[in-house]
Amino acid sequence: MYTKLVKTFSNAWSWWWYSSNSADDRARLLLTSTIAILAALGFLLLFIKRSGNRSPPLPPGPMGLPLIGNLLSLDPELHTYFASLAQTYGPIYTLKLGQKIGIVISSPALAKEVLKDQDTVFANRDVPMAGKEAAYGGADIVWNPYGPEWRMLRKVCVQKMLNNNSLDSVYALRRRELRETIKYLYIKGGSTVNVGDQMFLTVMNVITNMLWGGTVKGKERAGVGAEFKQVVGEMTGLLGMPNLSDFYPGLARFDFQGIQRKMKALAKRFDKIFETMIDQRLKINGQDEGENEKEKEGKDFLQFLLQMKDEGDAKTPFTMTHLKALLMDMVVGGTDTTSNTIEYALAEMMNKPEVLRKVQQEVETVVGKHNIVEESDINKLPYLHAVMKEVLRLHPALPLLVPHCPSTTCIVAGYTIPKGARVFVNVWAIHRDPSIWENPLEFCPERFLDAKWDYSGNDFNYFPFGSGRRICAGTAMAERMFMYSLASLVHSFDWSLPSAENLDLSEKFGIVLKKKVPLVAIPTPRLSNPILYE
Repeated sequence: MYTKLVKTFSNAWSWWWYSSNSADDRARLLLTSTIAILAALGFLLLFIKRSGNRSPPLPPGPMGLPLIGNLLSLDPELHTYFASLAQTYGPIYTLKLGQKIGIVISSPALAKEVLKDQDTVFANRDVPMAGKEAAYGGADIVWNPYGPEWRMLRKVCVQKMLNNNSLDSVYALRRRELRETIKYLYIKGGSTVNVGDQMFLTVMNVITNMLWGGTVKGKERAGVGAEFKQVVGEMTGLLGMPNLSDFYPGLARFDFQGIQRKMKALAKRFDKIFETMIDQRLKINGQDEGENEKEKEGKDFLQFLLQMKDEGDAKTPFTMTHLKALLMDMVVGGTDTTSNTIEYALAEMMNKPEVLRKVQQEVETVVGKHNIVEESDINKLPYLHAVMKEVLRLHPALPLLVPHCPSTTCIVAGYTIPKGARVFVNVWAIHRDPSIWENPLEFCPERFLDAKWDYSGNDFNYFPFGSGRRICAGTAMAERMFMYSLASLVHSFDWSLPSAENLDLSEKFGIVLKKKVPLVAIPTPRLSNPILYE
């Protein structure tokens, strides 16, 4: 159209200028000027019309290299790097990640727009290759696309498996493992303990005990926990590793970094363990047929899931693949997150001894110095609960949450967010925003004593477990495990650093946030009766 207009204008100009029938030059100039003005107005109207039809631009962002985009400039500590970029480009900006578009959100208002106002659009995932291999093709609750299958999995988790009644029913299994840890630390009293490693193994044993506690016995159970520790560490490392196959989908079949191959091998090891546990549980269930219900051992989660498989909805069946994928979620997703948060909580309290003394005083008032902590005590410990909230504010387990992915192109804050973009919500930056929090870098549990803040995800100044449809399904279990474990640790022991050690609270970014320098501390028994450590 532009070419036609230019040609028409040129022809008109030539005809009037060179016409031998013109009366005089003044007439030719007048007519030529009129045509020029009309042509200019036509171009202007066309431009305005096209501008009006054009979509809003992408959010601003740093310039990138052709084909590569911003990949080479990414800092390994993504949470702090993203926060620094927000100081330059604002609370929403674009990163070009190879052939992928990344959108980073760093303000409560925009987080609300993505996670609540347009929740349905952003409820999908851009599944990384490592996630597909780890979770049976993305058949779990973390990576499954939003739809009937995901809603079925969410229902199984929240309404059937992780509700209060189900969690209460496996309390004895949790208690048994935690008491084993307290006994181990009592034996280690006066010696150094790597708190992170010990709490990882404890949480791993607690989770596997809840999953199939009535299935695996004694030494066999300990061996399974040790194997899981190694495999989970390798899997979370692969999940957090930048992968060319994700940034350039056309290259995925070549698996240049070997991430897909390595994850497939690790997933097979898990699958073999799952198959063994399922077979054993099915045999036990067969032996239990006809027994009086009171004579059976309390149900573990594997029993719940097998029952769900048999009773599932015909329209959206709960399959054995779904069952294994949910086991994978609980083992991989529930270990690092909880154990790292406990490690950080103890480190922050040791760095502020007055906070540790307050917690010990509170627990002692509720429990007494001649009793052990029970999970039923944790609802009477508001200050310890404030400690948990403050730890999750400063060190959220997933600092960028699990990235969201719009199912269709949409508008956020006046900018276009293309379908398939990878949307990072920097909850770490929001939780440290000085315009929201007073002295945001200070560890101060007292700020949470007014009970204003919770984990519901409805307040976008504080949402450590996410928000909207994709909010963490295991929040209730995480809260119980954190509170029960930490209350037991600080009630049973005083904690100190080796004389030559300094307390380092720096962070190491990954899919799960970790302490850069592990907490190595000395537990000293503080209860007078040795029987309380058995």
